[in-house]
Amino acid sequence: MQALWGIDLGGTKIEGVVLQGKDNLKPIARLRVPTEQVHGYHHILNQIKKLVAQLSAATYLSPTHIGIGTPGTLDPQTQLLKNSNTLCLNDKPLKKDLEDLLGVPVAMANDANCFAVAEARMGAVQSQFPEARVVFGV
Repeated sequence: MQALWGIDLGGTKIEGVVLQGKDNLKPIARLRVPTEQVHGYHHILNQIKKLVAQLSAATYLSPTHIGIGTPGTLDPQTQLLKNSNTLCLNDKPLKKDLEDLLGVPVAMANDANCFAVAEARMGAVQSQFPEARVVFGV
């Protein structure tokens, strides 16, 4: 079974979902772990690894790639995370470190942008306001 894996990396929680389906995506597993950013960058990496392991156990699947919504943005030149309100993530090679840790390709984008795209493609507003999106990120 082909599945889509997504992670929302937040300041207080990291939530993961595994979706199946082609046109009508359905969640088959949805779990969360605390971010615990006070413990630092490497702890957050390990929390994400733990979440992926829990999702794998719940679904009997392994990811082939993972999409991650992050606070802040990935600098295209340096590949370092910038402008994150989770301060320990700033100036870190989060994408590379996660790819190394998880052993799969990672697609990464700002979490507010991920929300806007998901809402436009699959949410309640997809047929209401197809031309404009305004997102206020924290």
